[in-house]
Amino acid sequence: MFGSLGFQEIAIILMLALLIFGPRKLPEIGKTLGRSLGEFKRATNDLKRSIEQEVHAEETKSTLDKPKETKPSDDDSPTAAARPTTPA
Repeated sequence: MFGSLGFQEIAIILMLALLIFGPRKLPEIGKTLGRSLGEFKRATNDLKRSIEQEVHAEETKSTLDKPKETKPSDDDSPTAAARPTTPA
């Protein structure tokens, strides 16, 4: 759940926080920390989404700007329709 921290380590950290900040301040600190982490997560997701949109826009632009590299065949050329055909 918390990476490599076990239950005992988390319990010790919580007890130290309770001793340092006191029972009145600890809920306020937890609420502030939770809000900060939520805001950081939203900002990170927004940044990730905007980068993905920019990459997608660049890919779309590069595929639209890329000229088609097809050679017209002899039968499709405008002069082929104007040439008279001779029976063999």
